[in-house]
Amino acid sequence: MSFARVRALVAVGLLAVLALVFVVAALIRDTQSNAGIAEGCPDDWPRADVTLRERKDVKIKVLNGTDRPGLAAVVGDDFRNRDFQVESHANSKKKIDEVAVLRYGPQGVGSAHLLQAYFLGRAKLEYDPNYDDADVVRVMLGNEFQQLATTTEVNQSLGDLGAPVAPPGSCPVVNEK
Repeated sequence: MSFARVRALVAVGLLAVLALVFVVAALIRDTQSNAGIAEGCPDDWPRADVTLRERKDVKIKVLNGTDRPGLAAVVGDDFRNRDFQVESHANSKKKIDEVAVLRYGPQGVGSAHLLQAYFLGRAKLEYDPNYDDADVVRVMLGNEFQQLATTTEVNQSLGDLGAPVAPPGSCPVVNEK
């Protein structure tokens, strides 16, 4: 074996060892290994469940915030046909002009994120850390509401919205149900 080949093998060997050292160092010093589990979060902040839920696991209450009679029942049936758990539907005394308002608490963050896709990201989100219905999202339909998004539109909207994030004043936690 010539001296040039030995020198080349030594150089390649050193590069391989350096690459291995860098990989090991990166894995050991990884600061994102605890991401999403609320480490370092103040004790008095609520833990927001940022797990994106499947439709069958989402509980909703549909409210009609318009003058259109029966809208909550129709949309409730539409959600039920899409495998959501519709707990109730009713008329609201308060009328709203938005497409919809989604009210939820710390346990409903992932559910509200999914529902936001059904309104193509145009629903107003109202997070309340002291929300009384733990994992139920209240969907209040407004005057700008026309129809729920199709499956293709929902999938595209979910891609546009990205992953669920914890609202300000809460810490993210991923709960696997």
